[in-house]
Amino acid sequence: MQLWVGLGNPGGKYEHNRHNIGFMALERIADAHGFQPWRGRFQGQLSEGRLGSDKVLLLKPDTFMNLSGQSVGEAMRFFKLGPEDITVFHDELDLAPGKLRLKQGGGHAGHNGLRSIHQHIGEAYARVRLGIGHPGHKDRVAGYVLSDFAKADQAWLDDMLRGIAQGAPHLARGDGGQFMNAVALARGDTGAAAKPRRTSPAPQPAPPNAAPSSAPSTDAADIRSPMERLLDKFR
Repeated sequence: MQLWVGLGNPGGKYEHNRHNIGFMALERIADAHGFQPWRGRFQGQLSEGRLGSDKVLLLKPDTFMNLSGQSVGEAMRFFKLGPEDITVFHDELDLAPGKLRLKQGGGHAGHNGLRSIHQHIGEAYARVRLGIGHPGHKDRVAGYVLSDFAKADQAWLDDMLRGIAQGAPHLARGDGGQFMNAVALARGDTGAAAKPRRTSPAPQPAPPNAAPSSAPSTDAADIRSPMERLLDKFR
């Protein structure tokens, strides 16, 4: 059994915020794979289902971002899971919009949701880092993550979420490479190999002792009789 956690803030006010992309990812997975309806449990919203042969629990904490660890810790203890059974989907400022990376363990890099989870279960859980881009200055970060995605973001956002849903069974069975490939394909990033350069055919060397093409053949041009050729040598 695995517990997948999406980070965000509860309520319609925050539903389309950049900070809520973790919620969006879990909702797309649940819809695409026929998970059970969401129900209130563990200070959050829980949905259960299967990805292939793997049972997966999806959890969206209702505790607001900076208290996410309370909900995650409660669910982990109830199901007798360890941090290694948990994967957290969260927004990532340090990745370009639409980019996705996987990470096992490590620091929280100042992310309030991850900071809270660290406090409740440690740092050994897995993360799916969902790139939302950076506003350009640290003073603008709070307003940026708590604002809705722009209309210009909708195309790449939908592609990313669709790829996450399509690749979810790969992630559940531990194949991170195939999961990331599914997301890349949904985004149109096929990673095609570079096409070979086209070059002009190399000139072919002339056969040894070949006469220039402009020179006439001696046999064909010389129609003199043997006697005439002999007499010409003495002229």
